[in-house]
Amino acid sequence: MQLIQPQAIQTRIDDFVSEDLYIHLELTNGAYASHFDSSRAPGSVFISNAEIRYTNGSISGTGPYRVGLKTEKGWIYAEGLTHVDEQDNERLILAGHDSMGKLIVALQLSRSPF
Repeated sequence: MQLIQPQAIQTRIDDFVSEDLYIHLELTNGAYASHFDSSRAPGSVFISNAEIRYTNGSISGTGPYRVGLKTEKGWIYAEGLTHVDEQDNERLILAGHDSMGKLIVALQLSRSPF
């Protein structure tokens, strides 16, 4: 994975506008976060292969980045993104890693299921 270049990601987001897509979105501060720091409550979100279509999407921030996708009935939003899989030209695979390199957030878009 490579560091995000916002302009390149915006182009990729624009390429998917108004298409039927599959989304994978996950967020975690670690299932065992409270074992290492009792003041941190564990939390996570996971959705995979949900079908979406968005009318507008954008990347913002100075790093870590935020991506927002405007759908017909609401928004999908991911924050804390730092890296992109530049080897995958068919799917947009974004991830956010903490200072120790552990995954904290992932946002993936694809025309086919994951």
